[in-house]
This record gives sequence, C-alpha cells and structure tokens, in this order.
Amino acid sequence: MRALPTWLLALTLAAFTVQTDDFIVIGVLPALASDVGVSETAAGQLVTVYSLVYALTAPLWAVLLARLPTRGVLPVALAAFTLANLAVPWAQGFGALMALRVVAALAAAVALPAALAAATTRAPEEHRGRYLATVMTGLTGAILLGVPAGTWIGAALGWRATFVSCGLLGALALVLAARSLPRPGSGARGTPGLGSGQDQPLTGRAGSEVGAPPPGEPKAGAEAHGADGPGRQGRSSPSAQETGSGSGAATGDRAESRAALRPLLNRVVVGLLVVIVLVVAGNLAFQTYLAPFLAGLAGVGPHQLAALLVAAGIGGVAGTRYAGRMVDRVGARSAFGLACGAFCLTMAAFALLWLAAPVPVWSAAALLVCWSATAWAVPTTVQALTLARVGPRAATQAMAVLSSAVYVGAALGGVVGGLAVAASAGLVPAAATLSAVSGLVLALLVTRAKAR
Repeated sequence: MRALPTWLLALTLAAFTVQTDDFIVIGVLPALASDVGVSETAAGQLVTVYSLVYALTAPLWAVLLARLPTRGVLPVALAAFTLANLAVPWAQGFGALMALRVVAALAAAVALPAALAAATTRAPEEHRGRYLATVMTGLTGAILLGVPAGTWIGAALGWRATFVSCGLLGALALVLAARSLPRPGSGARGTPGLGSGQDQPLTGRAGSEVGAPPPGEPKAGAEAHGADGPGRQGRSSPSAQETGSGSGAATGDRAESRAALRPLLNRVVVGLLVVIVLVVAGNLAFQTYLAPFLAGLAGVGPHQLAALLVAAGIGGVAGTRYAGRMVDRVGARSAFGLACGAFCLTMAAFALLWLAAPVPVWSAAALLVCWSATAWAVPTTVQALTLARVGPRAATQAMAVLSSAVYVGAALGGVVGGLAVAASAGLVPAAATLSAVSGLVLALLVTRAKAR
C-alpha cells in the first residue's frame, strides 16, 4: 500500500488539533470556572460561543476566501488559532478568555473546512474516500486521545496548560502544512494521479475552468475563433480591452463567485444539509446524556465510563476508516445508506435494551463500540456524497456549510436530549433513533433521482 503523503498528515493533525480544542473545555471546566471566578454554567458558555461562532462564520469565510489557494489560507488560519491558544495564560478575567475563544473559533472555521476539502480535491480519484477518512480520523482521534490527554495535562499542570498544548499542536500543524502543501505550479508530492498537482484555489480551479476541453483539443464556438468569428482571433482592439478590463474583471469575479455557490443551492445539497442536522442531532442527543443513560442502564460509574469512552473512541476510529473504504468500493450514496442505517439500528437496540435494565456492563460496552463506529462513519459518507454532487469547484464551500450544519445539529441535539432525559433517560436513544431515521429517509429521497 502506498504511503500517505506528508501534506495529508498535516491536514489530519490540523483536524485533530481543532477538534480537541473545541471539546477540551469540558475536561477542565471545574478548575477553569473556579480560577476565573464564574459558575460552571457560565464557563460552559465558552463551548457554546465557540460552536456558534464556528457555525455562523464557516460559510462566510468559504465565500470570502474562495479564490485563495489552500496553501496560503490554511497556514494563516492555523497561525491565528495557535496564537489564540498560546495567549490563554495571559488572559485576565473571563471576558478576555471568551475573546480568545472567539478568535480560535474564527480560525477553526477557516482551517477545518479547508483541510477536509483539500483532502479530496488533492487526492487521486480512486483514493478520495480513503484520504477524506484519514482527515476524519483526526476528528475521532481528538475524542479518543486529545480530550483525555488534555484533561490529564490540566489536572497535572493546570487548565491553562491544556490550551497551551493545543497551541503547540497548532504550531506543529502550521509548520507541516507550510512545508508540505505544494506551491502553485509544483507537483503534489505523494499524490499520484493528480496530473500537474498544481495548488488549487478553494473554489477548485486548477489551471483551467471546470468543463474546459482537455489540453490539445480545440475549443468550440466563439472561443475557437475569437469574439468576431473566424479569422479574427487575437485581433481585438487594444482600446476596447483597456475600457473593459476593470468592469470586466469585477463582473467576472461576481460571476465566478455565483458559479462557485450555485452547486450549494440545488435541491440535493440543501436536502443533505438538513440530513446532517437531523443525524447529528440524534447522535449528540445521545452522546450529551450518555453518562446518566449508562448509569441507569448498567450502573456505570465515573471510572467505568472513562474506560468505555476510550473503547468507544477506538470504535469511532475504526468506523471512520472503514467508511472511507466503503465510499471507494460501493459509492457515496450506498455507503451513507449503510452507515446511517447501522446507526439507526444501534440506537434502536439501546432503546430496547433499556427495557431489560439493569444489564451487564459488557453488553452495554459492546453496543457502545458499535454506536461510536456507526456514528463516526456517517459524517465521512455524507461528506463524500455532498462532494460528489457539488464537484471540486465548490468543495471548500460545501465543507464549510456541512461543518455549520454539524454544529447546528449539535445544538439541536442538546435540546432534544435534554427534553428526553427530563422525562426518562431511556427516551434518549428513542429520540435519537427517530431523528436519525428521518435523516436517512430524507437522504434516500433527495438523492434517488440523481442515482437513477
């Protein structure tokens, strides 16, 4: 098997670092709240604000930075992210800390969609699922390794050291990205099958517009002969060129922006955004209230829960990797149907298992690993399905709006899970099943016509 290119490892590390930074507050929340003199409820708003800033700004960044190359955008975003975390020890008061979290979220809203999009637009066509799954492994690895490690660092060295560690990881990802991402016009090291390997702007253009004929083939129509017909190619008036250069460039920029965004507005892509909100809402409704549910189901205590979460993290990594292979083998639509269907079955099994509570811990542990594997397989497949619909031209924009949809789903899942657990913890997986099944049915409906 061919070794993964260094630039892909840099993207994976960037995803790992950004995801760890998002969830790391949870592990140091009591110490943080006590140190800055606020309640734990108020300190928890650091997570809420981070998520909201990310969800609201990721699509905006994708539009504003659409014409810039990934090699320029990603290092700048990682630099801002790194500084925001390294500055935490000097933050005086809760307000200053909140401001730094906003800066980190703004940078993450640029870095993560760019990393996910670059993993597919730079990959050989036959390995796009594998490359996307590799970067997604950085996200699951953050849950498996990043958050527990950050919690341990906070307990040993203080909560501020946790953020410094995220900053150092961000600096490492910055150096790797700056050194390994190919420069414009240079070959993409380690990426066979990419042609020239030229660095692509975030819109996915590389040397020629999408839909242009291959090199060596004649152009058709007016483009083949010039604007004035045969025999007048290249003889347009210089004054006409000068007159139209300014307005023509502006008009061309606007037209290009509209062309880049148009794929995101079709029925299939909008439907898939709703799908990801529903599925993530179901998953986060369960994950947010996992502790009380497992306590009622199998009497799981804090120490057992920590071990179960590590096992679940391993399942999530395995599910992400296998999802990428499924995309390459059976296609994005079939892979999504299998992953989301398996997730729905796992949630339904948890709901039924609650009826037999209390149950042995091992039975809950086995089902928990299955839950994590299927839950993490769904994002990989739905991202591949969306990218297959929009094409490389709008890849980063698609990743940005999908990331926003994930955070919207996370917020909705917290509400749904809270309402369910207020009545009974056993209703949490039932609510998650209903939400995920709705997403699965909608996905199959909106993609059915395209699949024919």
